Amino acid sequence: MVSDMIMLDEQRKSTSVLNRVVYDSLEPNPQTKERDKPKDGPRNPVGSPNPSLRPYYELLTPEDDTLVFESRFESGNLRRAIQVYSNEYDLILRPDINTRGHTQWYYFSVTNMRKGRKYKFNIINLLKPDSVYNQGLMPLLYSIKEAAAEGRGWHRCGTDIAYYQNGNKRRSGSYFTLTFTLTFPHEGDTAFLAHCYPFTYTDLQRYLARLEADPVRGPRLRRRVLCTTLAGNDCDLLTITSFSSDQESMRGRRGVVVTARVHPGEAQASWMVKGLIDFLTGPTLDAKILRDRFVFKIVPMLNPDGVINGNYRCNLSGQDLNRQWVTPSRVMHPTIYHTKLLLRRFQMDREATPAPPLLEPAPP
Repeated sequence: MVSDMIMLDEQRKSTSVLNRVVYDSLEPNPQTKERDKPKDGPRNPVGSPNPSLRPYYELLTPEDDTLVFESRFESGNLRRAIQVYSNEYDLILRPDINTRGHTQWYYFSVTNMRKGRKYKFNIINLLKPDSVYNQGLMPLLYSIKEAAAEGRGWHRCGTDIAYYQNGNKRRSGSYFTLTFTLTFPHEGDTAFLAHCYPFTYTDLQRYLARLEADPVRGPRLRRRVLCTTLAGNDCDLLTITSFSSDQESMRGRRGVVVTARVHPGEAQASWMVKGLIDFLTGPTLDAKILRDRFVFKIVPMLNPDGVINGNYRCNLSGQDLNRQWVTPSRVMHPTIYHTKLLLRRFQMDREATPAPPLLEPAPP
C-alpha cells in the first residue's frame, strides 16, 4: 500500500492537477476578501456551541460538488484544504500555537458530499516517522444524518489507509502523509473527521456540572478551581472521598492524585479519567471501599487552552507542559506549578497519620 501511494505521488508531477485552495482557517474568504464573521445558524452538535461562520469556499452553482471544509470550532484543527483532483484533497494541519511542529491532531467537518462517491484525503504535513495507521488504526467519522437516523455516533472508517514519507522536505527532515479514502453514506450530509474521539473543554464543564447536580454522585465529590490558565480558563480540581466520615478517619486516609490531558491531542485520556470519576462516584461496594479508605485528588484537564485551540501537544506558550515538572513557572505553566504545589501539600497532609490497610486481614 505504501509503495503504491508513493508511486501515485510521483505521477502527480507528470499529470495536470487542480491545486485549488478550497479552505483556509486563517485567510479571508476569497470571494469577499472578508474574514470570518459569526452569523445565525446551526450549532455544532458534536463539540461545543459554534456560531456558524461564513464558509471559506462558497458553492458557485447548485451543481458544484466541491467539498466544503470547516475547522473553526472548539478543538478543531485543519489549516488548509487543497483540491488536487475532482475527488481528492490534500490537507494541511495547523501546528501547535507558537510552534513550528506538533502536527498530529486533526478535527474538522466536511459538507456537500455526494452519496456513494469515493473521496481521497491526504494529510501531508505530519512529522512522526511511523504511525499506528499502518498497523490498523482508522480515522473517526461522525455523520449528522447517520446519528439522526440510526443513533450512530463516532465510528472508525476508511479504506486504502497508509502512512508514509512524502517528497516534501523541511529543515530537519521530511514530512509524512496519512492518506485514506471515504465513501459517505448520505447525500449533502455534514460529517466530522477526527484523529481520536473528541472530548472538548466544554464537554468537561458540562460533565462536571451534571455530576455536581446529581443527587447521588454529587455529595461524593468536591469541585474547585485549581488555577486559571494563560487564556483565563479554569483548571478544575476534584476531591472524591467519603465526606460524611469523622475528621480523624479523614486524616488517616492515604491520598491518590490523578491528572489527565496534559497533551491536548490525547483525547483518550479524558475518556479514561471520566470512566475513573464515574466509577469512584458510583454505587458499587468497591467504589465505597475506595472512598472510605482514600482521598482522591483529580485534575481532569491539565491543558485546557491547548484542548480548546486544537493543539496536539503544547499550551499557548508553545511549550510541552509534560516537560515542565522540574521547575514550572507560575506565570507560563500555571497548571503544572499549582499541581506540583498540590502534590507537595497533599503528601505532607497524608503522611501526618498512618493510613489503615485497604483490606482487612484474612481470617486464619
